[in-house]
Amino acid sequence: MVHRKHEHHHQKNEQPHHKEVESKDAPYKFNESEYDKARKNEKHHKRMEHLGEMGAAAAGAFAMHEKHQVKKDPEHAERHKVQEKIAAAVAVGAGGYAVHEHHKREESKKMAKEAHGKKHHRHLF
Repeated sequence: MVHRKHEHHHQKNEQPHHKEVESKDAPYKFNESEYDKARKNEKHHKRMEHLGEMGAAAAGAFAMHEKHQVKKDPEHAERHKVQEKIAAAVAVGAGGYAVHEHHKREESKKMAKEAHGKKHHRHLF
């Protein structure tokens, strides 16, 4: 009997009804070109950059809200001041992450351009 990862509910001669999960060490069925890898990496970093930008905007908005709450709710002013400072720190961190991802994206774009320069047969027109 061949050992499979999803053997738990299958009969001896029954085929599994779902795909088996292959390990990351398994060879890929297709070979991505350097250009395609760089473009995929560029898109990933672009999405992460936008995620960092959204996080910075959201944390900044929350910090502004908490600053307003200090004036509006003087009874809990100390709590609002602490939350404002935390939100401001998160906004700065998220902005830094967005800048980091922007630089990674630029590197990927440069790699894609270099890899694309090696292939002149990619575009037909």
